[in-house]
Amino acid sequence: MPAAAEIVALSRRILEGDARAIARAATLMENQPAAVEALRNALCTHTRHAMTIGITGPPGVGKSTLVDRLTETLRAEGKTVGIVAVDPSSPFSRGAILGDRVRMQRHHNDPGVFIRSMASRGKSGGLAAGARDVAFLLSVAGRDVVLIETVGVGQDEVEIARVADITVLVLAPGLGDDVQAMKAGIMEIADVFAINKSDMPGAERLEQEIRMMQSLGGEQERSNAAPVRRVMATEGTGITDLLEAIRDVIQNRK
Repeated sequence: MPAAAEIVALSRRILEGDARAIARAATLMENQPAAVEALRNALCTHTRHAMTIGITGPPGVGKSTLVDRLTETLRAEGKTVGIVAVDPSSPFSRGAILGDRVRMQRHHNDPGVFIRSMASRGKSGGLAAGARDVAFLLSVAGRDVVLIETVGVGQDEVEIARVADITVLVLAPGLGDDVQAMKAGIMEIADVFAINKSDMPGAERLEQEIRMMQSLGGEQERSNAAPVRRVMATEGTGITDLLEAIRDVIQNRK
């Protein structure tokens, strides 16, 4: 546990947006629980609040590519971005084994983007134990938007909804009856649906299944149904439209 004076000095650098200080604090938050409270106490009087977007969905639907494209679009708008990317853990080192920093390499040298890969370390719910704290850290450090990408999740892994301002559920053609199987869990936390790989056969059917599921609710639920957007993350198609839908949902809550 760092000394109180070190925590104060570290907090001051975080508030200035110092990337090294943010990285140091993130490591402390992951590995030293006692440091979390000290850092939070030092930073909690600062009210900066980033728009926090959770990106979740089953394995293989293209979450990392979508995060990469959203980051590209936000940077083109002049927004600063923090990314918390949760990966499966190595059974040997307990570190992250898929390394989203590799997949988002083109943003690595951009000072307006801070990427933190975190290992799930066997924690259920799709998030790493320190993900909420690191998202808070990036927010007070002045990032305009924080993107939290969960590890590939299943039906009941819905923790992201308690951390992010808005949850984007990424699906892709080929899930078939899995949409119905997920209905009782993760489908219900989606604020926005993103159908990725929408150039593939089955994209239209997938959208119809989502809308059919939404139509089964009451009148109020139907009127507040989560928007559905088709994207092709590998091509960058539909990203601006998806981001607009995300902002509309947040704006309508105010």
